[in-house]
Amino acid sequence: MRITGGRLVRRPLAAPRGDATRPTTDRTREALFSALGHRLDLNGARVADLFAGSGALGLEALSRGAAHATFVERHGPTLAVARANAASLGVERDCAFVRADVLVWLARAGGERFDVVFADPPYALDAIPALPDLVQPLLAPGGALVLEHDARHAFRDAAWTRTWGRTVVSLFDADAAGDAVGD
Repeated sequence: MRITGGRLVRRPLAAPRGDATRPTTDRTREALFSALGHRLDLNGARVADLFAGSGALGLEALSRGAAHATFVERHGPTLAVARANAASLGVERDCAFVRADVLVWLARAGGERFDVVFADPPYALDAIPALPDLVQPLLAPGGALVLEHDARHAFRDAAWTRTWGRTVVSLFDADAAGDAVGD
């Protein structure tokens, strides 16, 4: 794995050991950020990377101009990989690392707002259809949720949806409801 664009392009990223995570492939991440570049301005943005895994999405955003990234991951050793990746890229001072179950964290989070929230949950997570509504209170005006999921989920209120392989990405603008269909 590597950073695919921005000031840290081609810098390597470590992946957590085992099969507990499903890192977004370099090709998918590059296509995703290319598509987002036409909709979102990451310059100076505050981003959150939920179900962070290696931290690749938040670190990619930092490489492409985001000012700060908060990484939320429940598995301590996996969060340690995200922290080590940030340190190896020299951006750890621009990051916050939260060890927590994302759904619990979302229910308790208050005050802080994000310009972009990335969520790459396990595809088997039952709460995927609820994530757009759960994230809405964290979005700054003009903010967006970028949700990775598989084809079992379709969202009526997504601003757009793109598919790369078996990865489907839906983008939700602030104040859009996450009305899922076809679960």
